[in-house]
Amino acid sequence: MSNVPAATQTLRVLQFLARQAAPTPAATIARELGLPRSTVYHLLGAMRAEGFVVHLPEERRYGLGVAAFELGSAYARQEPLRWLAAPALSRLVGATGHNGHFAVLHGSDVLYVIEERAPGRPSLVTDVGVRLPAQLTASGLAMLAALPPAQVRALFPSRTTMVLREGRGPQSVTELSRTLAETRRRGHAVEDGLVTEGFASVAAAVIDHAGHPIAAVALTFPDDAAPDDASRTDLADHVSRAAASIARGLAGRRT
Repeated sequence: MSNVPAATQTLRVLQFLARQAAPTPAATIARELGLPRSTVYHLLGAMRAEGFVVHLPEERRYGLGVAAFELGSAYARQEPLRWLAAPALSRLVGATGHNGHFAVLHGSDVLYVIEERAPGRPSLVTDVGVRLPAQLTASGLAMLAALPPAQVRALFPSRTTMVLREGRGPQSVTELSRTLAETRRRGHAVEDGLVTEGFASVAAAVIDHAGHPIAAVALTFPDDAAPDDASRTDLADHVSRAAASIARGLAGRRT
């Protein structure tokens, strides 16, 4: 038995929330973990104060908060994931001739952790270590579109949290929801000129065994290199295959 029961109970609550497809009532958490409700409310309050849990008062439910995403992003930045992603990204860039990126969610931002530059292509702002608002990037939209809507609302609770770039980008939570719905319908994310004028990107999320997006793969290219929907869809197919390859590698490491 643990000598620090509060720490053990806290970790159990976090692990339980991480396995859920959507935010969950405190009563359900208490019942499923066999904990007193008073204990669960106390733990949730402490975790909420530190940003690991968010409370959705209208729905009376709790979900993972930004600090939990930051922990997940920190794990994603560790070398094992880099080792899995780097070869797939290199093959993607070699096959398409465009710059490739591998990024993770960091709160409401994306953090770029690998950049593979194609020969003759210029460097871009999406360099390793750069953070950009998730809703303005193809990588961010790909990951946000794979999250439960309640988690997206927790990251972007109001219009004031919507960062614009030169007046462009989703200007409200409703508009972001429409963009994410279109991304899910299309099967990949697109961004055109929001990050760097004259350049566009396509991206696909890397989905883990639990169905959660842990990263995204993207290609960035000059507008005139893929001027029509057909050529961009072809690039998106390459990106989706690279993301699926990384996901299969992650699944293989678990067996």
